[in-house]
Amino acid sequence: MKQLMPFIVIIVFFILIAIFILALYNYMLKKRIIKAGPLDENSVKFLAELNSGNEALKWGLILLCAGIGFIVMQFIPYSAEDSPVPYGVEMIFIAAGFLIYYLLLRRRKD
Repeated sequence: MKQLMPFIVIIVFFILIAIFILALYNYMLKKRIIKAGPLDENSVKFLAELNSGNEALKWGLILLCAGIGFIVMQFIPYSAEDSPVPYGVEMIFIAAGFLIYYLLLRRRKD
């Protein structure tokens, strides 16, 4: 696991940079749409989708489920050197977070 830490840190660093760039481009796009002039129904819907607020819910659920996965891994006996069990357990919990998010969004739209 110690050999994976530098790799994980680099991935997290690049993900944070990507999130910052996406937020910056979304801001610039909103600004450009508003400066273009009067807004019709399509542009108002598009701006509402950009500001939906579902991103915080999505990442909160995913990080919560990932944290629960890490806690569960502490109680599962496995060989840390050779076993793929930690990766599987963590992926199952992250996938559960995505599924919960999908079901919540689906329920909101109905």
